[in-house]
Amino acid sequence: MSKFASATRVLRRRLGPVVDVSAKGCWAASFDSSKLSILPEAVITPRREEQVGEVLTLANRHGVPVTVRGRGTTLMGSAAPVAGGWVIDMLKLKRIRIDAEAGMAHVDAGAKNADVQRAADKAGWFYPPDPSSKEYCTIGGNIACNAGGMHGGKYGVTRDFVIALRGFLPTGEFVQWGTATKKFAAGFNLRDLWIGSEGMLGVVTGAVLKLVPAPAARWTLLTAFADEAAAVAAGKALFRRRVQPAICEFLDRESVVCAERATGRPVFSGQANRAVILLELAGTASEVKETSRDVLAWAREHALAHRAARTRAEAEELWAVRRKCSGAMFELGDTKLNEDIVIPMRAYGPFMKFLAGLKRSSRLAIPTFGHLADGNLHVNIMFHRADAGEARRAEAAVAKLMVKVVALGGAISGEHGIGLAKTPFLRIQHPPAQVAAMQAVKRALDPKGILNPGKMFDVYEVWKQPKLAIHLPWDHK
Repeated sequence: MSKFASATRVLRRRLGPVVDVSAKGCWAASFDSSKLSILPEAVITPRREEQVGEVLTLANRHGVPVTVRGRGTTLMGSAAPVAGGWVIDMLKLKRIRIDAEAGMAHVDAGAKNADVQRAADKAGWFYPPDPSSKEYCTIGGNIACNAGGMHGGKYGVTRDFVIALRGFLPTGEFVQWGTATKKFAAGFNLRDLWIGSEGMLGVVTGAVLKLVPAPAARWTLLTAFADEAAAVAAGKALFRRRVQPAICEFLDRESVVCAERATGRPVFSGQANRAVILLELAGTASEVKETSRDVLAWAREHALAHRAARTRAEAEELWAVRRKCSGAMFELGDTKLNEDIVIPMRAYGPFMKFLAGLKRSSRLAIPTFGHLADGNLHVNIMFHRADAGEARRAEAAVAKLMVKVVALGGAISGEHGIGLAKTPFLRIQHPPAQVAAMQAVKRALDPKGILNPGKMFDVYEVWKQPKLAIHLPWDHK
């Protein structure tokens, strides 16, 4: 019998049909997109916000681990219930209300990102954060991981659009951080503390989101370059012109080849094996027209070839290159380590040189693409799981990548978060004093450690093995 069995019986008596203890229900909530499956003891799907507080009150009283999930699209294992216990499924809390006068969206945590975007668009507004999983992922999950997307370079990430939050502390007490006003300077900013905390400090049940006016015009351009170094150098030249594309995506040559095979046609006829930059301008018609002239001048100066979309249909054909490259990478290996690192713009050149060396030394395919305007690149280390040699080389390659990223002044994650998959690397990013400060905040808000345990901090000492030979700068006096 589980040590949480008596607490689960109390939970079922208290909340009745919203509690599912069936094998099927528990299995469905046992994993996220990281594919790590650990069965919880019960899954609670609240119909009302106050039921979240009731679950947390009981869990805190009995010491039951609680993991919160939306659609489970996280790649880092953030929503995997590694300690068992209870899972709170937020999908029934999905109301969306657009305040068209104030330019704000009042949303529940279980609302889908794409549904918020569509509701905003109908009212003449735009919600920019757009993770690639936007048709599935929830706003609560976006807030938990501070999700970004292709529009991040111009508009920012989820944190930049959260005006206020509401939810429950691990003790079950209701809290509201901020209110639906454009200014709020009353007390500590605990709203931002919750954003990106991966469900470890409290449970978000709703938010007020900032909207921006919907752009009246868009213009899309695809450009080709001889190699990755030429592409990122050209990208820096574009930004020096003070051009701020709504989207600016980089794809290396391996990514382009994967996309071409997936779409069945070349990106540029007569331009094989090229790195590309795909960008979109957005704004008023006059702004887009004026800026597009500057961008075309840049393309003629730096690119081997370029092609502008004449219609939205043509633009969608160009964006198919970006959308399909990730899934097509599995022809290079059956397992992908998708690392969403961030590099400062000044280090683009050195990083591309490092990445070329990493491909040679690891003897693995490492297709890389991402958001050039904010430096958030998706480095995809591909290998075959059944090949022990490839798996070891992939593990070593990830460790080398993380050390290099931090050495260049970057970040080990830009939008996926830490979860389980990047827990081993947290102390590469943060020296002991910073980790201790984070742990102190965790203990203060969650003294019994019930919310999303086993994530971010806990597995480091188990993982740190001499074979990877990672030397942290603060390990040496």
